[in-house]
Amino acid sequence: MPVTAGQPGRSKPTRAGAATASAALGWLWQQLRDVPHPHILDCAHICQASVDVLLRRGAKLYVTDLVTPARERDSQFWDRRGKIPVFRLKDFLVQLPAIPEESLSAIFCWHLLDLLPRDALPGLVDRLFSFLQPGSALFCLLREPYLPAGAEMMWWLENLTTLAADREGSQPFPYPALSNREMERLVSSGSVKTFLTRTGRREVLAIK
Repeated sequence: MPVTAGQPGRSKPTRAGAATASAALGWLWQQLRDVPHPHILDCAHICQASVDVLLRRGAKLYVTDLVTPARERDSQFWDRRGKIPVFRLKDFLVQLPAIPEESLSAIFCWHLLDLLPRDALPGLVDRLFSFLQPGSALFCLLREPYLPAGAEMMWWLENLTTLAADREGSQPFPYPALSNREMERLVSSGSVKTFLTRTGRREVLAIK
C-alpha cells in the first residue's frame, strides 16, 4: 500500500540493537542523489522509523509485508496435499500493491530471499525486477552460511545509510544460505554488488 506524509506507521521497536553504517545503502543513495522523489517499495512490516527516513527524503513509499508470512510459513501460501509441501508463489505475489512497471527506484527486500524456498526465488525476483527502473536496485540482506539463526530479526532505517535491528535473533533460517553465484544467476539480466559486513550478513544490491 502507498504511504504518504502524515500517515502513521508501526512504532519503532523498543529493544533497539546497535545501528550500523551500510556501505550498500551509501552506494544506492549516491546513485539516486539526483532523483528528487524516488519511488520505493519496502517488503517488510511498516516501521515508523523507516517511513520517516524515506518520507524526509521525498520518497513515494509502498509497503507490503512479504517478510512476515515468509518467515512464519503462513499456511495459505503452502500446498501440503502431497508428500513435499509446495510454495504457492502466485498467491504470495498477490500481496504486492499495484505498482506500474519500471517505476521504482529501489526495493528493500531485507532477508526475504533467505526465507523462501529456492524454487520460488526466480519468479519472485523476476516480478520485483519488473517494477524497477533501469539502473535501480533490490537491496537485500543475505546471511552467511556460518550464521544459522536470526530469521525473526526486524530491520529498519535509522537514517538513509544506517541500519538497525531490534534484537539478536534465535530463530533458525529455514534454508541453506544463498551463495553469491546463486544470486548472480537470479539476476542474469542485471548485475550484483556485494558488500561484506562483520554481522554474518552480506548487503547485496541486485541492479537492473
